[in-house]
Amino acid sequence: MTEAYVMNRIERTFKELKRKREKAFIPFITAGDPNLKSTEELVLSFEHAGADIVELGVPFSDPLADGPTIQASSTRALKKGINLQKIFITVNRIRQKSQIPIALMTYYNPVLHYGEDKFIRDAKSNGVDGVIIPDLPPEEAKNLIRKAKKYGISMVFFLAPTTTTKRTEHIVKSSTGFIYYVSMAGVTGAKKRFAAENAAKIRTARRFTNKPICVGFGISTPAQAKSVAKIADGVIVGSAIIKQIDKHRGNKNLVKNVTRFVWTLSRGLK
Repeated sequence: MTEAYVMNRIERTFKELKRKREKAFIPFITAGDPNLKSTEELVLSFEHAGADIVELGVPFSDPLADGPTIQASSTRALKKGINLQKIFITVNRIRQKSQIPIALMTYYNPVLHYGEDKFIRDAKSNGVDGVIIPDLPPEEAKNLIRKAKKYGISMVFFLAPTTTTKRTEHIVKSSTGFIYYVSMAGVTGAKKRFAAENAAKIRTARRFTNKPICVGFGISTPAQAKSVAKIADGVIVGSAIIKQIDKHRGNKNLVKNVTRFVWTLSRGLK
């Protein structure tokens, strides 16, 4: 007799949001910037400010998909010795106080160095719900996909404005939890305009799947977040939040001030 499939926190969250006809707000922060204690406090505070899922970035020395703001935060974290093992401990600490879904965004090199099997096992045992690896296409992630499925961890893959229809079909079938739609070609960072073709691309993806599609890259204001939410199931914001963390670095009210900014972004989606 096969065991019944149990949804993980990411999947349950999207199911509940769909029931309430709301969209997901997904903030991104780099783990360990400015320190892991602040990372823990920010995640817990974001939950009360309307965040539905949190992306924790694993600092890496050559973050190809990240713009200068996130690259700088990654460099700062690396200088403090932040690594996957320490991030897992931090997620475990968060889990003692919260069940908010957490996805790790990492590049493949840290995973390869850590060991794929050990990475997935430790992710599961410490309370990670999803994994996002920008430089690992589905074709090269078969072992990781298999292991993640076994442990109930979502593997999130990317669509972009340049993705062909044929490739879109393959990517959405491989992705679990949600699909990450990159709203522009290039790296992360604030942009004033979004290509009109994004809505059409998302409609194309919906022909092949009913999985949630979340949009990230370049969203920095409440108006942009609200606009993107009209065509997507979720909105991801990273660089704009990292800038707020940098702005309030050293301030005893850092968590409070950054959380206030996150609330302004999330409230238009509820």
